[in-house]
Amino acid sequence: MDTAPRDTPTAAPRLDLIGIVVSDMAASLAFYRRLGIEPPPGAETAPHVEAALPGGLRIAWDTEETVRSFDPDWTRPTGGNRVELAFRCGSPADVDAVYAELTAAGYRGHLKPWDAFWGQRYAVVLDPDGSGVSLFADTGSEAV
Repeated sequence: MDTAPRDTPTAAPRLDLIGIVVSDMAASLAFYRRLGIEPPPGAETAPHVEAALPGGLRIAWDTEETVRSFDPDWTRPTGGNRVELAFRCGSPADVDAVYAELTAAGYRGHLKPWDAFWGQRYAVVLDPDGSGVSLFADTGSEAV
């Protein structure tokens, strides 16, 4: 094991970007716009799209074709979700309203809003590729 001191310190990596592989860019961007993320206008036909998030983090979408262009063996994951995004809503009523708006727009609800035992109003909607997207707000009470 090398225990010699380094000449230059190594900075710890920091999370900078969340990437989502999508089968239909336009459908995916339409869904995430409803959740307040603002991809650039006209990005629906682009193979790669990025948007800034609060706090400096970025989110990116790549089409399956784009991923296959540099990883020819890539295949669409099967089974359960590997990553789930969670959106904090302003109030428990907002969880219900956002869930209702998304499902009324044709997106598939996975878990209807409920008061979770951990003290949050919680719901899950599926994005156009079937990935779970959580909606939540603190209720101010936790079960004992």
